[in-house]
Amino acid sequence: MASIALIESKPSRNDYVRLFDNEFEFDRFSLASDPTLSKVLMKDVDLEFNPDAYEWVILIGSEPLKYYTKVTQVMQYAGTIVDDKFLPTINPAMLTFKPEARKTWDDAKTNIIGYLSGTKKKAEINDEKFVGITTTEGTLDYIQRCIDSPLDYIGIDSETTGLYPRNGHILGISLCYQPDSGAYINADTIDDSVEEKLQELFDKKRMVFHNAKFDIPMFEYHFNVKIAQFEDTMLMHYMIDENPGTHGLKMLAMKYTEYGDYEKPMYTWMDEYRKQHNVLKNDFKWEWIPFEVMQTYAAIDACATFTIFEKFEGALKKGNPNLMRVYKTILLPACRFLMSIQDNGVPFDKERLVASQDLMLTEITEAVDKLQSHPGVAAFQVAEGKEFNPNSVLQLRKLLFDYVGLEPTGIKTDKGEHSTNAEVLDKLALQHEIPQLILDVRKKTKIKNTYLDKIIPQLDRDSHLRTNFNLHGTTSGRLSSSGKLNMQQLPRDNPIVKGCIRAPEGHKIVAMDLTTAEVYVAAVLADDLELQDVFRSGGNFHSTIAHKVFKLDCEVADVAEKYTTYRQAAKAVTFGIMYGAGANKISEQVTKDGGKLSVVQARQIIKEYFGAFWKLEEWIEAQKALIMKNGSIYSHFGRKRRLPDVKSDNKGVQGHAVRSGLNFLVQSAASDINLMGAVEAHAILKQKNMKSKIFALVHDSVLAEVPNDEVEEYSRILQTEIQRDRGIFISGAPVGCDFEIGEDYSMGKFSAKYGSILNL
Repeated sequence: MASIALIESKPSRNDYVRLFDNEFEFDRFSLASDPTLSKVLMKDVDLEFNPDAYEWVILIGSEPLKYYTKVTQVMQYAGTIVDDKFLPTINPAMLTFKPEARKTWDDAKTNIIGYLSGTKKKAEINDEKFVGITTTEGTLDYIQRCIDSPLDYIGIDSETTGLYPRNGHILGISLCYQPDSGAYINADTIDDSVEEKLQELFDKKRMVFHNAKFDIPMFEYHFNVKIAQFEDTMLMHYMIDENPGTHGLKMLAMKYTEYGDYEKPMYTWMDEYRKQHNVLKNDFKWEWIPFEVMQTYAAIDACATFTIFEKFEGALKKGNPNLMRVYKTILLPACRFLMSIQDNGVPFDKERLVASQDLMLTEITEAVDKLQSHPGVAAFQVAEGKEFNPNSVLQLRKLLFDYVGLEPTGIKTDKGEHSTNAEVLDKLALQHEIPQLILDVRKKTKIKNTYLDKIIPQLDRDSHLRTNFNLHGTTSGRLSSSGKLNMQQLPRDNPIVKGCIRAPEGHKIVAMDLTTAEVYVAAVLADDLELQDVFRSGGNFHSTIAHKVFKLDCEVADVAEKYTTYRQAAKAVTFGIMYGAGANKISEQVTKDGGKLSVVQARQIIKEYFGAFWKLEEWIEAQKALIMKNGSIYSHFGRKRRLPDVKSDNKGVQGHAVRSGLNFLVQSAASDINLMGAVEAHAILKQKNMKSKIFALVHDSVLAEVPNDEVEEYSRILQTEIQRDRGIFISGAPVGCDFEIGEDYSMGKFSAKYGSILNL
C-alpha cells in the first residue's frame, strides 16, 4: 500500500501519476462509484476510507474537500495542507473549459509535490514567537522594539468587534517588526502614554496593513493617533492579480507563507463554543473569544502581512514599473480618500424613508392584487386549486408556458429548465402583459426589502449611512460598493431610494457625471481625429455622430426628430462597439429604444460607422491582436488586465476574453480619470477648509453634500480636477462633466412622483 491516497469525486480517466510528474504512486479512490453522476451529493457517497492509514491524502475538487474537511473553497485552499494531512487541489478537467485556472493548478501541483517529496515543510507555529501582551509596560516595550527596528516598515493589524468604527471597538492590535515573530496587544493596555508611543511609531515607520481602509479608520477613530505612512498588501496583490475574490489575507498567507491554515484552532474553538451555548454562527460575537485563544492567530495576522509585503514589494519592483506606479500614485491616495468619503456617509432623510416604506408596501399589495385578478392568473388559480405565488419559479414557469402558452426565449437555467429571470420576463413582456405585472411586483418588493427596510436600522445618529467603497472589487479598476448599502446598484427606474438620499437643510446634493467618457477615451487612444472633432463640435453627441456617419441632409439639431432611427443606431454602435457588439446586438438595442432596425441594416450601419471613423477600427483590431498575442493588456494609466482565456480552444470563451480586454482599455481609463479627479478635488476642499463633502463615487458619477454657498466653487474645483490633462485629452474639448444640483439625489423626480402622495 502506498503512503499516499488520492480521492476524486467519481471515477475518471485522469492520469494522476502523469499529472504529478510520474514521481509518486497513489492508492486511488472515488467518493462515489457511479461515473455517470453529474454532481456527487452526500447520499451518493459509497466510499469506505480511513485517512489515518495514509501519511498524505490528495483531494481532487471541491466535493472530496468538503466531505473530509468541511472546507468549501477549493480554489482558495488548493496546494495547502488542511488538517495536517489533506492536500486539496482543483480538478484538472476544469482546465479544458476554464483555462484561467491553469495557474491555480500549476501552483497547487508544485506545492503538493513539494510536500510529498519533503522539500516543502509543514507549517510549524512556535507559540513562543507569537506572544500576547496584557500590561501597559509590556506594550510600551514592544512598540519601542518596533521603533528601534532597522527596517523602515512594520506589519500591523487589528481585531475589532464590528466592521465600522462607529459600530464597534478595537479588542487588540498586532505588530510584527521581524520575520516569524509578532505580538498581540490587548487594547485595555492602551492609555495616553501608549497612544503617544504609537504616534511615534506611526511617524517613523511605514505601517503595513492588509486592507488599510478598514484598519486605519479604526485606529484613528478609537485612539488619538494619525497614520500618514502606510502600505496595503491587499492593494499590492490587486496589482499582481486583479481578479476578484483572491485578495483575502488568509488565502494569501496560505499561498505565500509557511503558516498554513493558522486560523483553524481558533475557529475550532468557536465551533465548540457555539455548540455548547447553542449560538448561531451569525450571532457569535468576536469579543467572546478569550485573549489566550486569540493571541497566536492575531499575532500571525501581522506577521503574515509583514512577510507578504516583503514578497509583494519585491515582485512589484522587479516587474513592470506601471504596476508599482498605479499602486503608489493611484491606489494609495485613493485608499486614503475613500476612508474620508466613507466617514462622510450617505445623507438620508429618515422621515422620507419611513414614509416611502409604507407607500411601497401599499404599492406591492396593489401590484399583487392586479396580478392575481388578471383573467389568465385567475384561471390558473382555479385550475391549480391554490393562490398563485409570483415568487414560485415552478408556478411561474407553469403559468407562462403551459397555461398562457408563451413561446420560451431559449434561455435556460443551469438545470436545463426554461428561465424566468428578469431578462426573460422583459422579453416575454413583449408577448403578454402578465410578465410585466410580475416584473412590477418583483421590482417593488426588491425596493422595499433590499433597500428601504435595510437602510433605516443601519442609519447613524446623524441620519447618515456609512458603507464601503472598494478599490479591488472589479477587474477594470472601477470602484465597487459593499457593506451596509451597495451604492452601485440603486434602482434606476424608480426614484424612491435616490429620493431618500437628501441633503440637510442649507445644503444641496451635487452630482457630477462624466458624459460619453469611454468613447472620449477611445477617440484619444485611437488617435481618431474625426471622432475627436465630434467632441469639439459641442452639439448633441449622438446626433453629430449620425450626421457625420450617414451624411444626413439636415442640420445636426434636427437629426433627433427627422432621422430618429439613424440616431438610435449611431448611439447603439457608439456604446456597443467597445463591448464587441455585432449586428444582432445593435438591431436588438435599437428595437429596445423604440426604433426598428434589421440585422442586415445594422451590419451596413456598422460598416458605414467604421468608414467614417476608420482609425478607431484600426486601433480596435490592433488591440485585439495584442490581447491575443500576450494574453494581457495594459491601460493608459498602467493597470494590467490578465486574460488567459484568449488561449482557450472555445471560440466563444476566447471572444469574450478579447471583448473584456477592449472594454477594460476604455472603462479603466475613464474610471481612473474620475477617481483621480475626485481625489485631488477632495484634497483642495480640505486645504481650503470647505464644508463640502464627497460621499460616493457611483459608476462615472461623483456625489457630494454641499452647503448652498459653496455649490459654485465646489463644482468649479471638481470640474477643473476631472478635466485636468492626464494624457487622455482632446485640445479644445476636455472630457464632459454634467452637473445636477437638487435637494435630493433623484434631482426632483421623487417629489414629482411621490410628493403629493406623501405630502413631504
